[in-house]
Amino acid sequence: MCKQKILVIVGPTASGKTKLAIELAKKYNGEIISADSMQIYKEMSIATAKPTKEEQEGIPHHLMDFLPLDKPFNLSDYLNLAKQKIKEISDRGKLPIIAGGTGLYINSLIDNIKLNESEQDENLRNELYRQAKQDNGESLYKLLCEIDPESAKTIHQNNTIRLVRAIEIYKLTGKTMTEHKLESKLEPSPYDVCIIGLNYEDREKLYEKINLRVDIMLKNGLEEEVRQVYNNNKNLKTAYNAIGYKELIPYIEGQDSLENCIEKIKQESRRYAKRQLTWFRRDKRINWIYVDKEKNFKNIIKKSDKIIETFISL
Repeated sequence: MCKQKILVIVGPTASGKTKLAIELAKKYNGEIISADSMQIYKEMSIATAKPTKEEQEGIPHHLMDFLPLDKPFNLSDYLNLAKQKIKEISDRGKLPIIAGGTGLYINSLIDNIKLNESEQDENLRNELYRQAKQDNGESLYKLLCEIDPESAKTIHQNNTIRLVRAIEIYKLTGKTMTEHKLESKLEPSPYDVCIIGLNYEDREKLYEKINLRVDIMLKNGLEEEVRQVYNNNKNLKTAYNAIGYKELIPYIEGQDSLENCIEKIKQESRRYAKRQLTWFRRDKRINWIYVDKEKNFKNIIKKSDKIIETFISL
């Protein structure tokens, strides 16, 4: 059976994935499928750095800005929708391009991970949420480090949704999320993938780019966006995990200064980039391009072309 070719663009936040994906989509007759766990939500546009209609330059973008804020969404939902979109795009004779920084979504998709979503207990889950709220997830994260250190490397203490799910799976099945993933890799992937990763050789330059992006977000109305979403939806769980939201809410509630909250956004964004790089570095299939070593964006395109042309000719 001939495998479906797909192009994947990965990298840390603020590395230029969206811009590169759009240029390559124009060049190789592609359509883009977002792999960002927060860009799926409506209204949350500035904080999640969704490309505007103008920035999309007429390239179709899928799995972005389609879900109401109060709707739950998990990895299984993403895999089902992404596989459907890959088929639709390829049936149109176009190249599917996966672009984003949510490593769990990307690897589960391209490696054809099969999930067992049958193990669920609403009472247990609610109890775990209550426990997470009491100490900001500290006790649950310590437990996860003890029972499943591999998952703990990729799940942040503040990511309540994933943290609770990992503990829930263990308590219900006696197996860790890592063990479930290993068992699920029994069926070969239907995809032939080419992965391009954007990175910075000098980490400080990436951090400067991240800080600048946060400043631009604030100039573009991030505070107003967060305030509006907060005023209309005070009890959201998933959406408030977005960087920029959970840090600004203390300011909106009058518990911290705007300056402190902005610095926390920048700090958490830098930490997130570090976690993303830790995740992606484990994948030896990634063809890395170091943005700060290239003179301009055209050189990045040229390097991407060489990688893709070799892939397409195989």
